[in-house]
Amino acid sequence: MVKVSFNSALGQKDVKKEDGNEALIPEYKDPEDGVRVRQQSKAWCWCMCLGLALILSGVVVGGVYLYRYVLNEGQVFVCGVNYREEDYMVPEEDVDLPQQLRSIQEKVHFWEDEEVELINVPVPEFEDSDPADIVHDFPRKLTAYLDLSLNKCYIIPLNTSIVMPPKDFMELLVNIKAGTYLPQSYLIHEQMIVTERIDDVDQLGFFIYNLCRGKDTFRLQRRDTILGMQKREVLNCVKIRHFEHSFVVETMICEG
Repeated sequence: MVKVSFNSALGQKDVKKEDGNEALIPEYKDPEDGVRVRQQSKAWCWCMCLGLALILSGVVVGGVYLYRYVLNEGQVFVCGVNYREEDYMVPEEDVDLPQQLRSIQEKVHFWEDEEVELINVPVPEFEDSDPADIVHDFPRKLTAYLDLSLNKCYIIPLNTSIVMPPKDFMELLVNIKAGTYLPQSYLIHEQMIVTERIDDVDQLGFFIYNLCRGKDTFRLQRRDTILGMQKREVLNCVKIRHFEHSFVVETMICEG
């Protein structure tokens, strides 16, 4: 009987040879995976650059806006005038009567390029008038009154027969400051009636929007243009006295 046996060492060598052959076989990789990774990297880079550009442009635009409308107040004047309490329509037989003089003070901001003026009327010395902020926007032909006591806004078409353009009003105040124009004036009256509520002030321009946003806002109409309204009709009214011409204007705002 012949005994057949296998050398264990030879068996191990064969196994190692097989292992070596497996190690020499390269792992398969899809070449499109590399292209896809590069494309994603480029897309991410472009998105980041675009985002940075948008942020920088936002910073620039915001800076211009902040300087132009917030930090840059334009020309600012603090002025005061004396005026006669009686209406300028004085009967001839009463010309010799003594007329009481009152004074009014206000701060006026001018944005000459935008043709806008903002008048701040502080708490007056007398009780029958309210403090107010007033915006005259000449390009939009609108005036806005903010009654600071009531915290209400009122909008009306700009009355160019009473309100001086910013350039002319500035020249008047410069002359008053220089002493070439005596700060003594007279009083005229105008009366407004509240007609309707305004719910959206976004379309009224930056300056009026900035004045009236978040406040109850109403549209006004001059009383003499409303048909059928009697002058002696009893109404709930407030008064705002302000200086914006060579005379002082008392604006009476009434709710029916």
